Amino acid sequence: MDKAWAAAKVSIGGLSRRLEATAQNLANIDTPAYARREVTFEDQLSRLLHGPERLPLTTTDPRHISTLPESIEAVRPVEKKALGELVRWDGNGVDIDIEMAKLAETRMSYQALFRLLARKAASYKTVMGGGV
Repeated sequence: MDKAWAAAKVSIGGLSRRLEATAQNLANIDTPAYARREVTFEDQLSRLLHGPERLPLTTTDPRHISTLPESIEAVRPVEKKALGELVRWDGNGVDIDIEMAKLAETRMSYQALFRLLARKAASYKTVMGGGV
């Protein structure tokens, strides 16, 4: 699979998980002691595409645990509870402004990603002689 398509596939999955986490955060906005969830995958993807900031650990045995995913397809979104970000007196960590900003950011990322994929598909069509 083309590296760009693989990265797009992983990104779509990660953005989908982020939307689910944001929806869950908004659904629990009135739940006392609820810790908001955050989903990250971009850091793993960036390290694979651009190389790690630090030298990776060398693995010489299949039982060694690697610090990086082995391929783009192996990148998995990581969902974490955002602990220590208490916003309200009841211990709920959900701030509606932050969640709405996350929602807008994720939606814009989706749109940009699908535009990129549409252009890439159009370029493939042109190369195969299908015209624009």
